[in-house]
Amino acid sequence: MLVDTRPTTFDELIRISGLSHGTDVWLGNAQSLIEQGTVTLTEAICCRDDIMIYLIKQGLPPNPAFKIMELVRKGKALKDPAKWAEYVQLMKEHNVPDWYIKSCEKIKYMFPKAHAAAYVTNAFRIAWFKVHKPEAYYSAFFSIRASDEFDSEIMIFGEEKVKNKMKEIDLLGNNATQKDKAMYPVLELVLEMYERGLKFLPIDLYKSSATKFIPEEERNKTTTKQHTRARNSRSTWNTRSKKERKIHVNRRPKNTLKSRRLSNRTTKKIRMPRRNEPK
Repeated sequence: MLVDTRPTTFDELIRISGLSHGTDVWLGNAQSLIEQGTVTLTEAICCRDDIMIYLIKQGLPPNPAFKIMELVRKGKALKDPAKWAEYVQLMKEHNVPDWYIKSCEKIKYMFPKAHAAAYVTNAFRIAWFKVHKPEAYYSAFFSIRASDEFDSEIMIFGEEKVKNKMKEIDLLGNNATQKDKAMYPVLELVLEMYERGLKFLPIDLYKSSATKFIPEEERNKTTTKQHTRARNSRSTWNTRSKKERKIHVNRRPKNTLKSRRLSNRTTKKIRMPRRNEPK
């Protein structure tokens, strides 16, 4: 669906959510219209609200526009032929195109736009964390979504072992166990995590949570204070008065910012929960 529509705006993502959650809204309907060049994604019927808003813009009174929307979104357009014929005549009087009417007749169920917007907003937030805060994203995913499928004996010893397990499941094909099939998408995410430079830390009795994966940072041993001391030790304190020295200390040395950057270089790692201890 994303390949066919190539969304570029947040509104188009909401439309895709509506298309994907409806019944007979995309397949054999909007998809064909977009492929044929009859309509664009922004013109296709995607959510139930689109129908009423479009019909009102075409000049239909709000009451019949709402009733048409309700009839279509429940998939009842053709279940009452007499009533639908009346609505079709009304739409044609207001220059509603034939493709639009036929599209309405194919729909069995339509998703509300408010729900689609909520889904996309949440997905957008999760995507932001995956890109900008990967250690938080993977920790949450493994703790919540992959708690039963996470196998520490396979997943914490580097990407080669993960790749080997994925190849093993691929070779088994349909003969793979249900457990292996459920594990496969988790293995994909573990491999992705390794390729992004994140690693697992072993279980620690004092640092590990009982049930949650916890993001940790291993900082370089050299601290900002040590860099600052090295800088200050090279200063000619003997030539300054006590007051001048105080002013100098309160001023940030030129290389402190660089020192801070060095000290803030971190290796992102995720501490495993105690429940996933290898057997």
